[in-house]
Amino acid sequence: MDASEEVAGTCGPSSNGDRSGRTYGRLRDLIVRGQLAPGSRIIETEVSERLEVSRTPVRSALQRLEQEGFVESQNSGKRGRPMVAPLTRSDAHELMYLLGSLEGLAARWTARLEEDDRQEVVNRLRELNARMENEAESGTRGNTRFFDIDAEFHCTFVRSGAGPRLLHLHGSHRPQAERYFRYYVEMQEYSLDRSLAEHEDMIEAIGTGDPEVAEEAVERNWRNAGARLERAIEMAGERGNW
Repeated sequence: MDASEEVAGTCGPSSNGDRSGRTYGRLRDLIVRGQLAPGSRIIETEVSERLEVSRTPVRSALQRLEQEGFVESQNSGKRGRPMVAPLTRSDAHELMYLLGSLEGLAARWTARLEEDDRQEVVNRLRELNARMENEAESGTRGNTRFFDIDAEFHCTFVRSGAGPRLLHLHGSHRPQAERYFRYYVEMQEYSLDRSLAEHEDMIEAIGTGDPEVAEEAVERNWRNAGARLERAIEMAGERGNW
C-alpha cells in the first residue's frame, strides 16, 4: 500500500480529497510507518519537496497532526520547531486504555445489531482470526502482516458499530497505536493462544448479542496488549524522548 493511498491503521474513510487532506494523510503515514522517526525534527521545506507540494498544505497538515498528538513543538510560540512525537511508556499506557474504551463502545453497539447483521460481522471476524492463526503457524507472526490482520479484525466490528463521532476519535488514535506496534513488534511478549482466545470471547459476545460482555472483552484485550507493550518499552527504551 502506498502512503498516498491510505493512512496506516485507520478504520474509517480516508483523508479528504483536497491537497491539504492528502498532504495530511501522507505525512501522518510517514510518521506511523517510522519513516519520520520519533523525536526527529520536521522541516517544512524538506517535507514539501519530498511530497511535491507547497509549504501551505504542509503547514496545515502539521497543525492538524500536532492537535492529534503525532507532532510536538520543541518551543512554545509561533516559531516552535515541530518534531515527531516520542514514543513513551506513559503515553502507551494512556493510549491503550483509550482505544480499549473506544473499541469497547463499538463492540457494544455491534452486539446490538439485528441478528443477520451480527452474523455477517461474526463470520468475517472468525475468518480473520483463522488467518491470524495460520500466519502465526507459518512462523511469521513477528512481521507486520500478522498485525495487519489483527488491525483488520478490530476494524471489522468498529466499522459495524461506531458512529461518525466515534470513528473520528478512533481514526485519530488508532494509527498512534500502530506506531508503537511497528517499533516494538519484535520485543513484545506475545501469547498466541491467549490473544486468539480473547478474540473468540469478543466474537462470541457479539454473536449472542451481549453488549456488556462484548465491551468488557474488547477492553480486556487492549489492557493485555498494553501490558505487553509497556514491558517491551521498558526493555528496549523509549524512542525520541531525550
